[in-house]
Amino acid sequence: MYLLRVILPDRPGALGAVATALGHAQADISAVEIVEKGAGHVIDDFMLTLPADVRPDELVTACAALPEVEVLWVSFYPENWGLHADLDVLDAMAERTDRAKVLLTDAAPSTFHCAWALLVDRRRGMVLHRSALAPIGTQVPAGVFGDLGVAHVAELPAGWHDGWGEAAIAVAPCGDAHSIVVGRPGPEFRRAEVARLRHLALMASEHVHAVEVQ
Repeated sequence: MYLLRVILPDRPGALGAVATALGHAQADISAVEIVEKGAGHVIDDFMLTLPADVRPDELVTACAALPEVEVLWVSFYPENWGLHADLDVLDAMAERTDRAKVLLTDAAPSTFHCAWALLVDRRRGMVLHRSALAPIGTQVPAGVFGDLGVAHVAELPAGWHDGWGEAAIAVAPCGDAHSIVVGRPGPEFRRAEVARLRHLALMASEHVHAVEVQ
């Protein structure tokens, strides 16, 4: 399965034209998700599969033939990750309020189309929980993620962690002492994705607070 991120004009018929072009390139579209809307444009993620004899660069060529359409990113995406809506994560956290932050960390890779997530105690610089495929280790590399108390995006250079390459990350505070960090090789996280991450992190911390005060 592949993740294709495309910027296209925000007008009727544009999404259908992209879907048709991808179909001509023999792509089988599994899902489409709006990442961000701007002034006159939309950024969409397409989850799709290709026949074994079709190269992913043919997707880029197909989209490039359309006016005002640009491929921002195309990469392999493990099929078993799937897509989960924010509401699914909120429902899971509501059912297990005592584990809300851990559940958000585990769900972040599929929810945000990223490779890994870490729940960090920013006061002690310690990793409290990690998703599958996240970097191993309990100590957070000093300063590598920037200010963990402020929601932001950053680009990490190759070697930021032993044996790891470049990564795009997004950070959001998750309560008074914790933060969640999500990362992937690319593309960079958009403002709308950071806003969603901040919202879910806030909800996770509020669930925990509600349990503590009962």
